Amino acid sequence: MGREFELFRSKERKGRQEVADFLHQLADKVASGSLVLKQGQDEVTLQLPENVILEVEVEEEQKRKKGLQHKLEIELKWYDNDDAGGPLELE
Repeated sequence: MGREFELFRSKERKGRQEVADFLHQLADKVASGSLVLKQGQDEVTLQLPENVILEVEVEEEQKRKKGLQHKLEIELKWYDNDDAGGPLELE
């Protein structure tokens, strides 16, 4: 099994509208195929292929002190050189 290396992580509390604005900007960058994530001195540049794997997950977890925590995860995955094959065709 391969090793996983964390290249960038950010976690901060934001208002709903701030989150929506960030997601709109992120969507535009994903559509363009290139994006830079930066916070302080940490920075990572990503080049996305034409096709990516979109994974959406919703979870609930009961926390002792704070009650029921809800989580919405949106994850994009891709492999290097994934564009090379193209779609399956019959001739």
